[in-house]
Amino acid sequence: MSTGFIYDDIFLRHRPDRWHPESPERLRAIMNGLDNRPDLKERLLFFKPERAEIELLKLIHTDDHIRRILEGSEGYLDPDTYMSRESPEVALYAVGAVKTAVDKIADGTIKNCFCAVRPPGHHATPYRAMGFCLFNNVAIGARYAQQKGFKKVFIIDFDVHHGNGTQDAFYDDDTVFYFSTHQYPHYPGTGGELERGSGRGEGFTYNVPMRAGSGDREYMDVYENLLPGLIRKFSPQMIFVSAGYDLLRDDPLASIRVSNEGIRAIARSILEHKLPSIFCLEGGYDLRGLQEAVVITLEEMIKFNS
Repeated sequence: MSTGFIYDDIFLRHRPDRWHPESPERLRAIMNGLDNRPDLKERLLFFKPERAEIELLKLIHTDDHIRRILEGSEGYLDPDTYMSRESPEVALYAVGAVKTAVDKIADGTIKNCFCAVRPPGHHATPYRAMGFCLFNNVAIGARYAQQKGFKKVFIIDFDVHHGNGTQDAFYDDDTVFYFSTHQYPHYPGTGGELERGSGRGEGFTYNVPMRAGSGDREYMDVYENLLPGLIRKFSPQMIFVSAGYDLLRDDPLASIRVSNEGIRAIARSILEHKLPSIFCLEGGYDLRGLQEAVVITLEEMIKFNS
């Protein structure tokens, strides 16, 4: 089977303030990286995202939250999260990209997929936008995958910031396992190791706080020695990855020191289970590092399909 790649220029039309690190240049860097690797590009299947319907958003978000985004005006929703005039429409396509990925996997067209989207999603809770995120792309995708027959879903979040929105969405759920490595203490202040889920979801949230300065050695201990056992025990039918590349050593928004080879090892530790998998872009604000790391991720995705 092939590896899919979902992108559209509509994602460039979400335009925060000029100073804002979550800029359209992030996706331009990724696409330039692919243009510089025609050998890699020719092995990908490219798809356009569909536009998400309101009912899809309701799998995770409340009616009030959906209305605030879709009917909101341009400006800041909180000190970090900016919504430009076209952002609500762009966010619908970001969600739709993940739905498209699920559909292409479900019909056997591809085995895994990378969604190069913005705005990102893992900080968006069922009730509010925050942390650059409007809708929670991965959380909605996980619920949609369950509707398509992938009943047990494992979410891996290696963004340097804890995905509080994704955790909130599934905190009392035993059918979706949420696993996160993130700098701690750091924004948004959640993700302590004692946050393990509640009710029937107890034990199905697993946070691994990482100290500032952690690098390949610390991350490999987690991704090679801890994560595989959790995946095998849970026995999921699909893996979603909140792929945040702000854990790289030169990223300006954090203090984790993972190298490109660390990214390669993280991707391998996920892909070696040979499960259907969807990587969805979250953070990553050093443009050169982001470009190189996404190319490395795609190399590994293709390798595990060959």
